[in-house]
Amino acid sequence: MQDIIISHDLEADLAKAVGRIAPDRLFVLADDTTAACCWPVVKGYSSLAGARLITIGSTDNAKTLDTLAAVWQQLGEHGATRHSALINLGGGMVTDLGGFAAATFKRGMAFVNVPTTLLAMVDASVGGKTGINFRGLKNEIGAFCDARTVVIHTPFLRTLDAENLRSGYAEMLKHGLISSAEETAELLAFDIFDLDYGTLAGLVGRSIQVKERIVAEDPHEHGLRKALNLGHTVGHAFESFALENHAPVLHGYAVAWGLVCELYLSATRCGFPTALFHQVEHFVSDVYGRFVLDCKHYDHLFDLMTHDKKNVAGQINMTLLAAPGDVRINQVMQRDDIFEALDYYRES
Repeated sequence: MQDIIISHDLEADLAKAVGRIAPDRLFVLADDTTAACCWPVVKGYSSLAGARLITIGSTDNAKTLDTLAAVWQQLGEHGATRHSALINLGGGMVTDLGGFAAATFKRGMAFVNVPTTLLAMVDASVGGKTGINFRGLKNEIGAFCDARTVVIHTPFLRTLDAENLRSGYAEMLKHGLISSAEETAELLAFDIFDLDYGTLAGLVGRSIQVKERIVAEDPHEHGLRKALNLGHTVGHAFESFALENHAPVLHGYAVAWGLVCELYLSATRCGFPTALFHQVEHFVSDVYGRFVLDCKHYDHLFDLMTHDKKNVAGQINMTLLAAPGDVRINQVMQRDDIFEALDYYRES
């Protein structure tokens, strides 16, 4: 189980994380953005003395087998061993790809996640999922492997633009929905357009606790952890479709749009409260806009959903809600169900 530190002293907490491993060599993985914005914050720390920086491209377009191979190449060329350590300094793409690189190099070296985006803090860096995109499908190749430590330093959020903050907030809204009506109401009431970073930091801590609690009970997604996939069956299809059409969208935006579709099915199939569904729908529309689709795209979107890792025997296996905190996993959805939800989303 990984150690998660909500840091109030980044230098001391990174020293603690590195000290727990005592690596023979230390590497830091960053993308172009975090190499420019976040690496200068930490590179002078004594615990990182002698660390070698590996830089990869930014955005999900870099989450590929070629990038993974380039990281392995850098590790190998600079003498990494199974007793070395990798610090992943960046957003979800960096922690996913870096975690997978570390999990597979020399059959596994230790790694530490230092997430710098809201999405990575509340979702990607916590829970042990690592991987890359493959054949146009999100996170198609990967492994469960825990970071030794995840160091959450919320002041990094001040480096984010509004779109990336909103992207991460979609995962927080999902955590609220699978947790309780009270947490959902708190998240819907937060003014995402006029940020109070102090309040946001508190919300981040509670959101991480939701994921920690679920992952502790079901680390390898055999049951309860599937709750964390709310919004993702449809959301990943939207995300893959956009990527195929060379118009990529941020992960959290796709999840937010997917939440609307899956809460529609929750309301019509599981009795999720209609008034709350519409409240979430309006929040998503206000904050994330809309995903533009046509009914001629439905068949392909459905095909993308059939590749979801939660599916069993070729059936689309979705997570729905009967109420906030009342999660219904393993809900089999047919083509007509999916098309009905897409119709609602397109026409509403």
